[in-house]
Amino acid sequence: MRAAYIERLGPSESIVYGELPPPVRGPGDVLVGVMATAVNPVDTFVRSGRYPTAMEFPFVIGRDLVGNVVESPSPEFAPGDQVWCNSLGHEGRQGAAAELAVVPVDRLYHLPDGASPTETVAIVHPAAAAYLAAFTHGHLRPGDTALIAGAAGNVGSALVALISRAGGTVIATADPDDHDYCRRVGAAHTIDYRERNIVDEVRGIVGSGVDLYIDTSGRNDMVDAVAMLAVGGRVVVMAGTGSRSELPTGTLYLKDGSIRGFVISRATVTQLREAATVINRHLLDGALRPRAIDLLPLSAAAEAHRRIETERLRGTRLVLEI
Repeated sequence: MRAAYIERLGPSESIVYGELPPPVRGPGDVLVGVMATAVNPVDTFVRSGRYPTAMEFPFVIGRDLVGNVVESPSPEFAPGDQVWCNSLGHEGRQGAAAELAVVPVDRLYHLPDGASPTETVAIVHPAAAAYLAAFTHGHLRPGDTALIAGAAGNVGSALVALISRAGGTVIATADPDDHDYCRRVGAAHTIDYRERNIVDEVRGIVGSGVDLYIDTSGRNDMVDAVAMLAVGGRVVVMAGTGSRSELPTGTLYLKDGSIRGFVISRATVTQLREAATVINRHLLDGALRPRAIDLLPLSAAAEAHRRIETERLRGTRLVLEI
């Protein structure tokens, strides 16, 4: 089969496009004919070794796929069913960037009738990260106010959409050129992310502070974040592997606040399936859509990784067609 893979950890140039033996399906796996796979920043972390994880070389890259069931041991999935997955390519699982992939039954989900395969593969990773950050780890409830920093990005816009549709109020920080987009996906208020007095801006909108703060940009200014929190407010840290910030512990203590780190690579299959249920519902009602998609052939996998690492893609998702 054709695949994009690596034989060692390294830069984007280490990705090989070529032939590999087809994967062997285990007793708890479904064999899937892959239609498309998306490229995520986390894929570059795995490929380079920035995110250490178990892998066997040659290692097929990529986490997300949409495709068709070829063989299945489970009555839940029949040959020909359209399916998706967003948790391959780490923790010993081979990736999705190939003509065929084996997916554990408990990590595979049906593609809803009428959902676009291309749009689905582009949105399922950022949408799952957003759901788990806001609801599983951020404990967002209807009526809460959330500040989403980097709200125009892939994860940020998914956060805005999911929170607003769950009855929360979203304050979005982004470039002014992206404010209209943030409002379209559900933000009630928008602020220029470069605003020097951002804490005052937020306090002018919600005097008691925000219940949830999530920065998808990776800057993680904890001084401002904690200053914006309401009593009992939560900060979820989900980006920024190299960020460093002063932590105002006294203010956090007095507000009965909390800070929680979250990386989707450690999500349980139960958590991922809960997110998938919500994602499938919003794929059909139109709430979750990628801002833009750039379709590339599987042979361009190395180029896609290079672009992820060097370009500002402004919400454009790179999708490799098989």
